[in-house]
Amino acid sequence: MGRRAVLCLFIYLCLQEILCILDYVSANTSPQKYDTASSTEEYTPMPYVSPNGSPQPFIPLLAPSPLAPFMNSTTPKLSGQCGLNFSSINDLMKTTAIDCLTSFAPLLANVICCPQLHATLAVLLGQSSRQTGMLALDSTHANYCLSDIQQILGSQGASFELQQICSIHPSNLGDGSCPVSDVNGVESAIDSSKLLAACKKVDPVNECCSKVCQNAIIDAAENIAMRDEFLTRMGKMNNLAEKESRFNGCRSIVLRWLSSRIDTLSATQVLRRVSNCNVNGVCPLTFPNTKTVTLECGNEIKNHTVCCHAMNNYVAHLQKQSFITNLQAVDCASKLALQLQNANVSTDVYRLCQITLKDFSLQVGSQESGCLLPSLPSDATLDPSTGISFTCDLNDNIAAPWPSGFKSPSTSCNKSTNYPELPAATSSQSGTEGNPIKSHLLTSSLFFLMFI
Repeated sequence: MGRRAVLCLFIYLCLQEILCILDYVSANTSPQKYDTASSTEEYTPMPYVSPNGSPQPFIPLLAPSPLAPFMNSTTPKLSGQCGLNFSSINDLMKTTAIDCLTSFAPLLANVICCPQLHATLAVLLGQSSRQTGMLALDSTHANYCLSDIQQILGSQGASFELQQICSIHPSNLGDGSCPVSDVNGVESAIDSSKLLAACKKVDPVNECCSKVCQNAIIDAAENIAMRDEFLTRMGKMNNLAEKESRFNGCRSIVLRWLSSRIDTLSATQVLRRVSNCNVNGVCPLTFPNTKTVTLECGNEIKNHTVCCHAMNNYVAHLQKQSFITNLQAVDCASKLALQLQNANVSTDVYRLCQITLKDFSLQVGSQESGCLLPSLPSDATLDPSTGISFTCDLNDNIAAPWPSGFKSPSTSCNKSTNYPELPAATSSQSGTEGNPIKSHLLTSSLFFLMFI
């Protein structure tokens, strides 16, 4: 039997086992219907939850992993022209490589890979400043260092397309026109103790609303941007885009300085938790034209079956884009609902067609098993025997929210319901509350077929 025939037979057997497990999961997770009566109260973009305030139990989708992910570690080809201290963040680079593993980087880009990569760059510059005294690189060295970073991550299994996937450029290692880029200059312009007190330990749940660390970072960045002779120049600037660009450059300098004053792990957590507020606040999905949905579901719906068929076909396009967090799903559902309402779709088609939040995230297999990632920062993990895994809720049937009018969604900080950041475990699982179960969703055999 030829090698190709053996490979095809092997993949076929793998898929047969996956489908059997998917059938088991489907048989034990029946969709729930929700009675979402219309209301004239102001709409708050939080999902409808079960009476106990928790999502349905977490049910792991355990697929066989006969093929371990291809992790062929090689020796990176470094330029020899970058003076950054890569050895100071060895463990961080390994985590980033797994978060941005070759085939999965585009699917985890918005939630896991790119936030982790941006944090890695800031921590690297911050830790290196302990020896160099500088928090930014000139354009020549930035090119060399960015190439070396890509080589190191790629040699550990990360995608070699990270610069394109995460929109990383040599300028991300520069000063962004900030007038101060050295450690001494920063420390003479900011209240160091105040910034460290606010950001040394960031509350992962409340920071996005309390903004304790974020406000301290903004204050420090403004102090640097408005320092000395630069104050006069800033006052004369009429170009708001230029002002914003310079402020963002100073904000990056502040983040790097902060990373130099705490250990690598803590610095990464701080940066991820701060950036996570922006991640959860924006829907990353691209919405196709809704013409077919508005045609079948607009005004008075003549045929519910035809309407739901059009709606399900539309949502199927969203399910192929990327994994998103539960809060992103709320924002995406709200955004689509308002778009449909503006096109004269007045009926709650989410309720009519049983559209849930998980329908907006990437689907696994042909069964109803959309994966919503937790709204808290998380990482992917690599196990040689089971492959890549990350925490998600496969049985989260929370109904997608439908606005009660043509009102823009209000902030989630005004929420009246506590929405869990992490999925709950089933009673049959032995995991502790602080150690959530991991779902081995992305097996090499399954994704091998997706990318050929």
